[in-house]
Amino acid sequence: MSNYFSAKGTNQLAIVLAVIVLALAIAVGWHARATAAPSSYVLSAILVVLAILIPRAIKVADQWERAVVLRLGKLQAIRGPGLFVIVPFVDEVASWLDQRIQTTEINAETALSKDTVPVNIDAVIFWQIHDPQRAALEITNYRQAITQVAQTSLREVVGSSLLSTLLSERKQGDLLLRDEIGRKTAEWGVAVISVEIRDIGVPPALQDAMSRQAQAEREKLARVLLGQAEQEIAAKFVEAAETYARTPAALQLRAMNIIYETTKERGATILIPTAMVDSMNPASAFGVVAAAAGASPS
Repeated sequence: MSNYFSAKGTNQLAIVLAVIVLALAIAVGWHARATAAPSSYVLSAILVVLAILIPRAIKVADQWERAVVLRLGKLQAIRGPGLFVIVPFVDEVASWLDQRIQTTEINAETALSKDTVPVNIDAVIFWQIHDPQRAALEITNYRQAITQVAQTSLREVVGSSLLSTLLSERKQGDLLLRDEIGRKTAEWGVAVISVEIRDIGVPPALQDAMSRQAQAEREKLARVLLGQAEQEIAAKFVEAAETYARTPAALQLRAMNIIYETTKERGATILIPTAMVDSMNPASAFGVVAAAAGASPS
């Protein structure tokens, strides 16, 4: 199987044990040469064979690994994590499976949305093997299969969705992709944890058109708000005019207040024509102010 797990190097424990046994075989052979004992030669040969077989028999799986062991071509067991022993030349570790969370990047290249807009979508899939036996035996290369299934599902989602929906409801698209891909990969013992859409690319011409549309909508909203403000201001002016029409003294006081505020802020001298002063009728205005002051409680 040409997967991630196709082969794994001999573990250090097996190497150390093989070296120890080989050293012992050499020592026994040296002793047999000195004593000329046939049994020592046999023991030395057995130890040499044992030293050769140890690396093929003793295996160690890491905490996140599972080993698929075949015996004469048939599934014998799923081993790991930790130390385990197989029968050399009879058992074979056909697969080493990594059960940690894996990531796969997918790209739909150029896919047409429901409103026939070409888009490019980049996404990341987070998946994990939950059934090592099915992942090893049900499919040849589950990594390649996940990539192909994800690309197909991504194209299907793009083809059944409007561009505006893809742009505004990205979270919903993530959930839809996770369910669609997970439904297909569950048969291989692979669980899809989440799918995250990283980028949605649209043609530059369409981006420019969308930008102009958004700008036009914002300008329209600004004009509407400005018109509403003008209506409110006009209503207030009408109300103020009606008040000044009913009470001329209020208009005169307002005019005098404007003149006062102007001279106070800028420190300038204002020349007022006599006709304007007569129209303001300052005497009447001062009388109204005095009457108001006299009517207020001291």
